[in-house]
Amino acid sequence: MPLATTAELVGRAAGNRSAVAAFNIVTLEHVEAVISGAEATGVPVVLQVSENAVKFRYGRLLPLARAAVAAAERADVPVALHLDHVQSDDLLRQAPGAGFSSVMYDAARLPYAENLAATRAAADWAHARGLWIEAELGQIGGKDGRPPLDAHAPGARTDPDQAHDFVRGTGVDALAVAIGSAHAMTVRTAALDHRLLERLSAALTVPLVLHGSSGVPDDGLVAAVAGGIAKVNVGTALNVAMTGAIRDFLAAHPEAVDSRKYLSVGREAMAGEVSRIIGVLGRGPA
Repeated sequence: MPLATTAELVGRAAGNRSAVAAFNIVTLEHVEAVISGAEATGVPVVLQVSENAVKFRYGRLLPLARAAVAAAERADVPVALHLDHVQSDDLLRQAPGAGFSSVMYDAARLPYAENLAATRAAADWAHARGLWIEAELGQIGGKDGRPPLDAHAPGARTDPDQAHDFVRGTGVDALAVAIGSAHAMTVRTAALDHRLLERLSAALTVPLVLHGSSGVPDDGLVAAVAGGIAKVNVGTALNVAMTGAIRDFLAAHPEAVDSRKYLSVGREAMAGEVSRIIGVLGRGPA
């Protein structure tokens, strides 16, 4: 089927008080696993390519993006393509021609005024080309090997009043909020601040996004969706599933050299994790 747009998938989720799962992809096996896992549940999904994934692919966006588009167009469920954590304006400008309907522009590392100005410029550019744009306010730690921020560190949480002004000043379509999750967590021990999420949801009219969701326990994800999160980003959980399955396979088959043998095992493990997470997001509070 034709590519879906992130705007329609997130907008529908927000209207239903549910959330769409958005999975970061690095290899073709990731692409196939995410689509397979989504098809098994019959639920739409977002494929995300991060700037770091582009760097891994020798700085070239199109090979992975075109593979994702080709796979998405043959999927049995709606699939959208999203460019994630973009800091490079050059990469931002490649998005429309590569099949992306949306982009997350990441200027959260900058002081507030600079973040607002840079994001405003990016949003104006994106909207002029029909792109839906997400931004981040507050610091969701753990990216690029950095440790998560202490819960009481300045900027470690998104302030609702500042978030309201930021969204109004930038014109972004969605906001990733810092409420206690962290990128690259391999254990599911993140404790979300659900009271803060409640205040953010009341202060903002745009959909809210949760980054670093791999480290959040199932009950935390369910509560986050009930509290107003409409897009849930997952990356590390897929890599944990893939790597674990491949390690086990190679330990049991030390003679193996055909990469198809162990990559297929890794792909199957990721697909199972995709289906599991989608199921959790659709579970609703107990």
